[in-house]
Amino acid sequence: MNVAVVGATGAVGDLIRTVLAERQFPVRTIKFLASEKSAGKTVTFAGKTYPVEPIRAEAFAGVQIVLSSTPSSVSKEFSPIAAKAGAIVVDNSSAWRMDPDCPLVVPEVNADQLHHIKKGIVANPNCVAIPLCVALKPLHDLGGVKRVVVCTYQSSSGKGAKGLADFESQLAAFAAGGPVPAPTAHRAQLAGNVITLDWTLDPNGYTEEENKVINETKKILGDATIGVNPTCVRVPVRVSHSEAVTVEFHRPVSVAAAKAALAVAPGVVLMDETKGEFPQPLHATGTDHTYVGRVRQDPSCANSLSLWVVADNLRKGAASNAVQCAEELVKRGIVK
Repeated sequence: MNVAVVGATGAVGDLIRTVLAERQFPVRTIKFLASEKSAGKTVTFAGKTYPVEPIRAEAFAGVQIVLSSTPSSVSKEFSPIAAKAGAIVVDNSSAWRMDPDCPLVVPEVNADQLHHIKKGIVANPNCVAIPLCVALKPLHDLGGVKRVVVCTYQSSSGKGAKGLADFESQLAAFAAGGPVPAPTAHRAQLAGNVITLDWTLDPNGYTEEENKVINETKKILGDATIGVNPTCVRVPVRVSHSEAVTVEFHRPVSVAAAKAALAVAPGVVLMDETKGEFPQPLHATGTDHTYVGRVRQDPSCANSLSLWVVADNLRKGAASNAVQCAEELVKRGIVK
């Protein structure tokens, strides 16, 4: 394939290069695009050095697959241009996720939606919605998900490289017992603290991140009737998001049946709490798996189970999911 990586110098763009090489994606030619301030830099891919080019319309000539991770405003301008040039864009921003003409895809869940790309753009979901739906899909097939209550514990890298740098500078000062510098990426001190994500509330009282989880989960699972109630917070962890999930079903689902389904579900690593195993960010970081554990009966509702989910937000929650979408485009003959 002729590939372009847009936003190539960002945290997710950097990982996209790594994941493409790790998974041996069939690259014929590849180019790396970024903002004007990054143009002229170089990046390394598969042992070769490439110049970073500025994002411009002519850069998409002859490109078949674009893997894009830019701010929404940039995506709204250039993703349609790339699609018009003949490429299929796998876009990691929030710009196209709720567009009815752009499939919102988690390959383990709804890869069939890749056959319905009307605008030449595939949306890569939110970093919470991706592992949540990977875990929910086998359970949805068993009992039909009626309602989901999810509380997230999201790492500092959810704010990208700036978030990591901000947290690490705070953590160093906090550990030394000195004054903690004022936050530069997070909305409050994160070291030794837990903070809610975003401060701007939508009219429904939920934050932008929480509304993404609500809307995207329904679209990915293909059922607008599913109730989703999220609370999203940032925790003092470098990488990997965790989620406490309680699922109510239309039909009874036993703990044993749920574990059996999760044990063979694509992308899932089921951990056995009876052996002292439970998902942790340290397990997930650097992998493409969704770790699930603590599967148990909800004592307050007969048709409800609770579980604990952890995944690397930069890989499965962003870069790896995008590359997996590209792999499916090739595998299914959608891009030739």
